Amino acid sequence: MKQLLIFLLLAGTVSAQSKREKKVVFVIADGIPADVIEKVATPNIDKIIAAGAYTRMHVGGGRSTYSETPTISAVGYNSLLTGTWVNKHNVPDNDIKDPNYHYHNIFRLFKEAFPKKKTAVYSSWEDNRTKLALSEYVDLHADGYELDTLNFHHDKQRDFMHNIDEKVISEAVKGIKKDAASLNWVYLEYTDDMGHMHGDSPEFYKAVSLMDAQMGKLWEAIRYRQQHFPEDWMIVITTDHGRDEKTGRDHGGQSMRQRSTWMVTSYRPLNTYAKYYEPGIVDILPTIARYLQMNIPDSVAREVDGTPLIGNVAIAQASANYIQGNIDLKWKALQNTGNVKIWVTTTNNFKEGGKDEYKLLKEVPVKQEHALIDVKELKNENGPFYKIVLETPVNTVNLWIK
Repeated sequence: MKQLLIFLLLAGTVSAQSKREKKVVFVIADGIPADVIEKVATPNIDKIIAAGAYTRMHVGGGRSTYSETPTISAVGYNSLLTGTWVNKHNVPDNDIKDPNYHYHNIFRLFKEAFPKKKTAVYSSWEDNRTKLALSEYVDLHADGYELDTLNFHHDKQRDFMHNIDEKVISEAVKGIKKDAASLNWVYLEYTDDMGHMHGDSPEFYKAVSLMDAQMGKLWEAIRYRQQHFPEDWMIVITTDHGRDEKTGRDHGGQSMRQRSTWMVTSYRPLNTYAKYYEPGIVDILPTIARYLQMNIPDSVAREVDGTPLIGNVAIAQASANYIQGNIDLKWKALQNTGNVKIWVTTTNNFKEGGKDEYKLLKEVPVKQEHALIDVKELKNENGPFYKIVLETPVNTVNLWIK
């Protein structure tokens, strides 16, 4: 009788946990390199790390490769939102003139997977919603305050930007506590402004401290929801680029510090990929998708450049080299079981909204960590261009040869 009672109690606990809805808040605090977030006192962020994890990350794509990406703000935002580098999403600067919307952003993917669930954007820059996240996929928003020069007078010291960030956080806290959208983006700008104006300086470090206090308010709102509602929340805090080594004022290039970013999350544990390698900002989309149990269509998943930071991952760090009609492939195995299916196409129709026909050319054990693929018989009218997908039962990696 006692064993039966224990079984029923455990079954009830599992059932209750399975009914708890998963929700996510991701935050981009602009322009903070990893060395600064690690140096400045951030007691509120430290509380989140204590509950979850911290890792260094990078932006900038593959340096000196087809995916090299400017370390610029909107570029970084869109790499997070789409899980792709600039060669795909086509946002090379802050003008956002011609984004390639065929590479679906996280909000579109979420609304397609869960049409009845709510999304929200709380931002210090309206273009984040209107040009990147796209308003049609956002149910709730608080932004556009940078256009309100009456209530937020644009002073030369740019203190108005801190006031806007404070307003954004206030609205985000109210929104999370009251509306509790399932997918939320919070964007804050003031840290980048102080970096541009003052470089590595007390003013910049103070801005980071102010941002940390704002994260404390967000964390309190999330904890409130978890304590009073059947919900499990994951917060992800990151940045969009680092800063130059000499002064800390600039960014955009490919130096180590300009590429150096970081991620804080309340989720634990991160997986072996996050532990043994340096993740990129493109890894955040598949991480959120996995946490929210989102279905991503195969055609889109094959284009995502990121690798999930949670859950099982079989392969990572893939590379490819074209040698006289053959493709020499390498990867790192993160498990010793299972196979890798190697798919290849010579077209890039996805870029224009079309479909690419992949051919399965080989299947080899994950633990082999390499394969030589003969592609001589694949028709390629535009010279040697190949899109390669390495597919395992738990994750997919893609590469281009261009």
